[in-house]
Amino acid sequence: MKLLTGPTSPFARKVAVVLHELGTTDSVQMQIVTTTPVQTDATVAAANPLGKIPALIRDSGPVLYDSRVICRYLDAQAGGTLYPETRLWEVLTLEATGDAIMDAGVAMIYEVRMRPADKQWDGWIDAQWAKIRSAMDALESRWISHLAGPLDVGQIAVGCALSYIDFRQPDREWKAERPQLAAWHAKFNQRDSMQKTRPD
Repeated sequence: MKLLTGPTSPFARKVAVVLHELGTTDSVQMQIVTTTPVQTDATVAAANPLGKIPALIRDSGPVLYDSRVICRYLDAQAGGTLYPETRLWEVLTLEATGDAIMDAGVAMIYEVRMRPADKQWDGWIDAQWAKIRSAMDALESRWISHLAGPLDVGQIAVGCALSYIDFRQPDREWKAERPQLAAWHAKFNQRDSMQKTRPD
């Protein structure tokens, strides 16, 4: 199989972390591509009609895209335990929360990098950051016990999301007001899978 990926995409990183946690990195060839919302790489466009990464080109069957689909497929193929049935809805909700933080974080970057300076809107950036802060508040108040439990894909999504915010928004302080979440992230970030997938 071949994974179309990028070194700074938090969604691609989530898939890479899953591969490391499953011990199946050798089963997937990583193909790094450079693509943007306004200039889609031809390989990506051919694999995913939405023009986004990650996309998993399988040896047989249609290409899989969207990190949530890819991660669940990889876990199923490996007989993994990242989607435990006894906590499935909580895991999927936590994964969606992590992905939403990534979505908002990426939207902030695109507003600055993709739009001409005279068309950039601070109100849009502020609104995205408000979503991120609200999600972080929910993680701090409602999800710490789950985050501290056995590893699942929800934790991976949140770990990658928080690391992406630190990577792209280093001047935005979020940890002081959320000490439990900050402590969890610091510990999670030391996992071998996170260290091996750090963006350049």
